[in-house]
Amino acid sequence: MNTVESLGYLKGLLDGLDVDNKNGAKIYKAIVEVLENIVDDIDEIYEEIDSVEEQMDAIDEDLAAVEEYLDDDCCCDDDCDCEDCMGEYELECPACCETIVVDEETVAEGGLECPNCGEYLEFDLDGEEEDKE
Repeated sequence: MNTVESLGYLKGLLDGLDVDNKNGAKIYKAIVEVLENIVDDIDEIYEEIDSVEEQMDAIDEDLAAVEEYLDDDCCCDDDCDCEDCMGEYELECPACCETIVVDEETVAEGGLECPNCGEYLEFDLDGEEEDKE
């Protein structure tokens, strides 16, 4: 028997014994009343737990959507090898110290004019190939 069933059984026993005419009837009825309050409190707790579980499920779904969004976007950290960053290079212009992002084609051309200050930047790929070997 669960708590609610046990309480119903106890109430039935109390009613069937006609305790009203005996000493101690008030205490038995008070005990049953306290047990009823406990059962009501437990029911409220279960309802709150269900509500919290629903909220946690919603938060979990939202978090999964955020994680998916972040996984789809470029992380762009130093060790990034995502599709968006492959073939892109960040460099700092020695004249104005601004960061420039260039693609492989621009690097293969051997240089470009800094879009910030106009300084012509040359790329030395010979040193890169030696490092790879």
